[in-house]
Amino acid sequence: MTQSVPRLEIRNLTHSYGGQVVVQDVSLSVNPGEVCCLLGPSGCGKSTTLRMIAGVEDPDAGEIRVDGALICGQGRSVPPEARRIGLMFQDFALFPHLTVAENIAFGLTGPKAAQRDRVRELLARVSLLPHIDVYPHRLSGGEQQRVALARALAPRPAIMLLDEPFSGLDNRLRDGIRDETLAILQQEGTAVLLVTHEPEEAMRMADEIALMRAGRIIQQGAPYNIYNAPKDRAAVSFFSDINVIRGRVRGALCDTPFGQFLAPGQPDGALVEIVIRPQHLRIDFDRSGTGPLATPEHGTPARGVVERARFMGNESLVEFRMDHDGSILKATVPNVFLPRPGKPLWLTIRRDRCFVFPAS
Repeated sequence: MTQSVPRLEIRNLTHSYGGQVVVQDVSLSVNPGEVCCLLGPSGCGKSTTLRMIAGVEDPDAGEIRVDGALICGQGRSVPPEARRIGLMFQDFALFPHLTVAENIAFGLTGPKAAQRDRVRELLARVSLLPHIDVYPHRLSGGEQQRVALARALAPRPAIMLLDEPFSGLDNRLRDGIRDETLAILQQEGTAVLLVTHEPEEAMRMADEIALMRAGRIIQQGAPYNIYNAPKDRAAVSFFSDINVIRGRVRGALCDTPFGQFLAPGQPDGALVEIVIRPQHLRIDFDRSGTGPLATPEHGTPARGVVERARFMGNESLVEFRMDHDGSILKATVPNVFLPRPGKPLWLTIRRDRCFVFPAS
C-alpha cells in the first residue's frame, strides 16, 4: 500500500553519546501497512534510532514526521504519548498485578464499555479471548507476546516500533508468532519499523530492509535486491556464509584457478575478492585425476580434497581443502551427501552467482 505522504519519515537523524556518534545521517520512510526492517549487528545504532522515533531519546540533528506532520526537529519535540506510536520490545513488560484485560486497556481512554469492546476485539484476533481475566504469570511466553501486541495495538497507533520482540521465544514458536503478528499489523494498516540482528527474520517479515553498519544505513531496498545485489563483502556475509577467492586484475579480468572473472571498473594490478555463497558451488566427481570440462556458465573446475562433511537437516555441508593453495572452501548441497574425508572432488563456480569487490 502506498500513499503520497509516508506514514513515518525520518530525515538525517544523528545522535551521539559522550561525544561518540552512534547514529549518523539516517533517513528512511514507511507507508501504511508496510514493514521496514532496520537490520544490522549489535551496537550499530538500530535501537537508538527506534528510541529517537519513539521520543525516548532526542536527536542531535534531523527530523521525524508522522503523516507529514513534524513531531521532532527544528526545535520541536512532541512528547512520546502524543506521537501515535506503539512500542514492542523483547521484554514484554506486562504488569504482573493486572489481568490480561487490564494490561491491554492500560493505555486506553474513554468510556469503560468501549475500552472493554476494544480489549475483546484484540484478544479475539490473537486467539486469547478465554484468557481475558487471567494474570500474565499463567501464560506461556508466546501468549504473553500476543498480549503485549494487543496492548500496543489497543490505542490504534499509526506506527508500530518492534525492537527484537521475538528473540525471547523458542525457535519452534517463533515463526508462527511472527507470522500472526505481521498479519494483525497489516490488518490494522499500521506502518511497522522492525529492529533485528537476524537476517532470516528481516527477510521473512520486511517489505524493505535498511542494512545498518556503524551508525549508518549502508544499503536499502527490497529483501530480494539486498540479498542478490549486495553493496560489499560484509553485506554478503551478513546474510550467509561465504567463500572468498582472491586474484589480481589484468584488462578488467581476474585470473583464478577457477578461470577468469569479469572485474569491470577495477584498475590493472588491483587485488580483488570474488565472493560466492556455499550453495552456489557445484561439485563434480574425480575421473582418474580429471574433472568436468570448462563451461562459460561454470568456468574452469578446480580440485579439492574433502576435509569433512556434515548433514544439516535439509542439506549437507562439505568442506574442501583446495589443491592449488590449501585454502578451505565450503559447499552446501541438498539432501544427504556425505563424502569421506580425503576424497578428491572438483568444484566449479556459477559466474552469475558470484560478486567481485575490491580486496578489503
